Amino acid sequence: MFYFYAGYLLCMNLLALVFMYADKRLAIKKKWRIPEKTLFLVAGLGGSLGGLLGMYLFHHKTRHWYFVVGFWLLFLAHTALTVFLFYMGALQLP
Repeated sequence: MFYFYAGYLLCMNLLALVFMYADKRLAIKKKWRIPEKTLFLVAGLGGSLGGLLGMYLFHHKTRHWYFVVGFWLLFLAHTALTVFLFYMGALQLP
C-alpha cells in the first residue's frame, strides 16, 4: 500500500508541476491556457506540493490569493491525511 500511495502522490505532484510550467509558458506566448479548474483539480487530487513548487519556481499564479491560500490549504490537508494514514496503520514503511 505504501508504494502505491507514494507512487500516486509522485505522479500527481509531477503532473501539477508540469501543468504549472506549461501554463506559464502558454501565458508568456499569449496562447490558450490550462483552465484554473484543472490546476486546482490536479492539486486537489494529491498534487498540491507540485503545484506549490511550480507556483514559486516559475513565478506563476502567485498574485492570485486563491491559488496561494488554496494550494497551501490543500497541502496541509494532504499532509494531515498522510500522517493520519500512518497513525492508523494503513500506511507502513517497508
